[in-house]
Amino acid sequence: MNASISHLRSWFRPVAISLLALVLAAGGWWAWKAWSAGAKKSDELIFATVQRGDIEDLVGATGSLQPRDYVDVGAQVSGQLKKLHVEVGTEVKEGQLLAEIDAEQSAARVDANRASLRAQQATLIERQVNLEKAERDLQRQKNLMAEEATTTEQVQNAETAVRTAATQINTLKAQIQQQQASMRVEEANLKFTKIYAPMAGTVISITARQGQTLNTNQSAPTLLRIADLSTMTVQTQVGEADVAKLRQGMSSYFTTLGSPGRRFYGELRKIEPTPTVTNNVVLYNALFDVPNPDKVLMPQMTAQVFFVVAEARDVLTVPLSALTFQRAPRVQAAAVVVDDGNGSTPASAGEAKKTSEQSVDKPRGERARGARRGAAANAPSTPRRAIVKVATSSDERNPTIVEREVTVGVASRVSAEILSGLKEGERIVVGVKVPESPTKSAAPTKGAPLTAPGATGGGFRR
Repeated sequence: MNASISHLRSWFRPVAISLLALVLAAGGWWAWKAWSAGAKKSDELIFATVQRGDIEDLVGATGSLQPRDYVDVGAQVSGQLKKLHVEVGTEVKEGQLLAEIDAEQSAARVDANRASLRAQQATLIERQVNLEKAERDLQRQKNLMAEEATTTEQVQNAETAVRTAATQINTLKAQIQQQQASMRVEEANLKFTKIYAPMAGTVISITARQGQTLNTNQSAPTLLRIADLSTMTVQTQVGEADVAKLRQGMSSYFTTLGSPGRRFYGELRKIEPTPTVTNNVVLYNALFDVPNPDKVLMPQMTAQVFFVVAEARDVLTVPLSALTFQRAPRVQAAAVVVDDGNGSTPASAGEAKKTSEQSVDKPRGERARGARRGAAANAPSTPRRAIVKVATSSDERNPTIVEREVTVGVASRVSAEILSGLKEGERIVVGVKVPESPTKSAAPTKGAPLTAPGATGGGFRR
């Protein structure tokens, strides 16, 4: 009996150990599957943190720089360009001598006109003397006629001589006036042989060369261009799809190829109604002026222009790829929402405008949070509703994802302003990773937000 019990014990022990090992292996496999499933779920998602930043809804275009005030200086008389007193880049004052044209022929014509005028004036004196003699003869004939010592024909002849002398004098006076007018023209042409600056500025181009013969009979030749470089005009072409977003007086800025990190600000001055059609593409010219006190902006520079349709400063921002927008009924009038850092509170349009102006005028460190400026008369754009997926648990490997409705304000192509529904620091889902192909390089991340140089939170910082 004891032998059989010992035999059973010796047989049961390895079986129990095997069963225990099998149970432990199954439990480990199940735990590994659960852990790997949670890790896989987390690894497939791309998260971003809700943070504060600046957002600008922009209309972009490419333009060029031109001086706002300039004048083309030309020649009004023909002749050889004798001397140029300036060169490209010369700063000139109004009335400064720029160039001289050979004045020999003009001076000779003025001398000839003066001599002819003196001859006509001498002839006029002679004609006046003849008129006085004819008047005396007429008076003598009248006296003789009273005494019946002459004939009627003699009296009539004397009257005709007087009228003829008076007519000759009037004709000569008219000729003298004509000669004086011609002489004034020639004297003016003589003055035009010296060309003076009509305005103060900088010589930006010279199209004539010293010694060149100028012919004003065919067309007025242009010698040079003077421009005031203290204020430049940006001329840019905007597509018909974006021109409706522009309005006169809206904030605009641009960067240049030489200074990509520096912005030059101005206000939209004019949108020309006549379009330019190129390859069936309709473009409209938009113009705005910028001050150029240090003369760093030059004519014909290429400008990357941005028109600020709406903007928000120091507000909660999320990547645009995290939002799923909902269709909402048309809202006739939307309340202005100003985020004070603790939430969104309605305000009047006048208060929003005042807040926006203060945020622009004050330094960045003194700006109030939530300052917003929208597309029409500094009023914010109509808020929209959207859905965001939020990670509500602190477990990074297996977070709890919930959907939440948020209110969206100003949005750019990269990020959007959150008026309500999220708090700063919360984690949200912005996309899903795409697995790499074994034969191709890694594909771009689905829903990953695009970033531009100088962009923070999808917006652009001043």
